[in-house]
Amino acid sequence: MPDQSNNFSRSRALREKAHHLIPGGAHTYAKGDDQFPELAPGFIARGSGSHVWDIDGNEFIEYGMGLRAVTLGHAHKAVLTAVARELSSGCNFTRPSPLEVECAETLLDMIPAADMAKFCKDGSAATSAALKIARAYTGRDHVAICAEHPFFSTYDWFMGTTPMNAGVPDAIRQLTLKFHYNDLSSVSALFSSHPGKIACLMLEPSRLEEPHDGFLDELKRLCHANGALLVFDETITGFRWHNGGGQTYYNVAPDLSCFGKALANGFSVSALAGKREYMRLGGIDHTDRARVFLLSTTHGAETHSLAAAIATMHVYQNEPVIEALDRQGRRLKLGLQEAVVRHGLQRYVQVVGKPCCQFFNALDRDGRPSQAFRTLLMQETIRKGILAPSLVVSYAHSDDDIARTVDAFDNAFSVYVRALSDGVEQHLVGRPTETVYRAFNSQV
Repeated sequence: MPDQSNNFSRSRALREKAHHLIPGGAHTYAKGDDQFPELAPGFIARGSGSHVWDIDGNEFIEYGMGLRAVTLGHAHKAVLTAVARELSSGCNFTRPSPLEVECAETLLDMIPAADMAKFCKDGSAATSAALKIARAYTGRDHVAICAEHPFFSTYDWFMGTTPMNAGVPDAIRQLTLKFHYNDLSSVSALFSSHPGKIACLMLEPSRLEEPHDGFLDELKRLCHANGALLVFDETITGFRWHNGGGQTYYNVAPDLSCFGKALANGFSVSALAGKREYMRLGGIDHTDRARVFLLSTTHGAETHSLAAAIATMHVYQNEPVIEALDRQGRRLKLGLQEAVVRHGLQRYVQVVGKPCCQFFNALDRDGRPSQAFRTLLMQETIRKGILAPSLVVSYAHSDDDIARTVDAFDNAFSVYVRALSDGVEQHLVGRPTETVYRAFNSQV
């Protein structure tokens, strides 16, 4: 692909209007301008498979895949066919659609540890509903989250634990505690220091680190021994690690689990799934416990989105999606690691994570994580037609896509080497990207 570094005129023109009308210029912080180089596509017009086109007509091989929501590829035919079929009959009614039953049944067939499911529109709502169920069941207020896992919800109970906690009452902040992954002593310490107060522990089954020495099994045992529930946030691991999620991959059944992102190949569907003993509290049949206002959303069961979820899950059931994600992720990692070695950058560039869901770390001359060097890699790969805020492959990424991506990074690594020598600011156009979780914006 040709150098596209200066062909963003329409994006630049629209960006000013976007920031005037929308706080942050986008409806998702991870898609904001501060997360991408100055020389980057500002607005995506369309996508097909593993490729996207911005409003200036530039084509990119994409590795963000809708913030990991699009596992089959953009505009997957089977999904779009199912959506179109439902849209012609309307999308939202006064009573439930039979699709709600079909979608729940399909999901629960894939998640054997769960007995009941309820749908909503995003992962934040699902994780927050899990906490409400756990609090109602246990009669406790405190919850604990894994400190190494960066995002659980946009709701106050989580955002209060981050530097971006403006507007969150201190009383709410105090109710969320933290433990460490693969560190059972930190879990035991929490239960000891807050006896009879913790309703649940929430974590991703894994992220950058695999569970060691039966960590997940022991975590479940500790939870139950202390009267707490175990909640898996499978928003990312679900439909990437295994058809049955991380819980099936690691053979550990949580009490409650949350799914989203890849559940409907980019359409807005998330789910809370769990054991009947807990989920029934959100129903209308029990009389032995107080009612829980669980999930009740006007748009939570839009028929076209549920049709997308059903079609997506059928593709997973009938095609080797998981195997392809693993294979192409490994191919990408190997190619990038070989390029890193060719340029002598082993101390500065790292490819981390599971093959199906990888990231890259960029370090400065002193070996410290560097937003400037991260921005440089993104800038230089964008020049070559690669949009890679992460290294997340989809079912649509071809061998040729992987090869072209490795070539683009190989070129970027040449610039990286020079930047280590004479300063990254000499090669970076504009400001570096920034982390989302920061208390204040930088001075421009």
